[in-house]
Amino acid sequence: MSITARFFQMFLGVESPSELFQPRLTERQLIDRESEIGGQLFGAAPHGVHRQFFNLDAKTWIWHEECMDEKGELTSTTTRYEVHDNGIIKIQEGKPYYYIEGQELANLTRAIQVYYDQVSRKVYQRDPATGELLRA
Repeated sequence: MSITARFFQMFLGVESPSELFQPRLTERQLIDRESEIGGQLFGAAPHGVHRQFFNLDAKTWIWHEECMDEKGELTSTTTRYEVHDNGIIKIQEGKPYYYIEGQELANLTRAIQVYYDQVSRKVYQRDPATGELLRA
């Protein structure tokens, strides 16, 4: 369940954020909308590059990027950030896992804050600070 979905369940008393929409959206559709916004947090992706950033569950954030290489083959990189009591572990295929710190930790923390703000407003039409429905 996405972080925003948990927010709506805890603070607005709905089982699923899709209950706030007509027609109802699936959790997958909500994650797709969230990841589209998340993929634009650092500006528009270069031509031919597709980016996604989203909250998979209570303790997992995903950054995914794919593009065509010089040979015309699709390449992709997925980075998983796992939140633990003693820090955040960065996981990428074929690379050692490690706890992020310093500027990398600050950047991820800021990205999560901006993500939450943008997703709350653009997907759920809610004020991220109060949970109140935004007025048109």
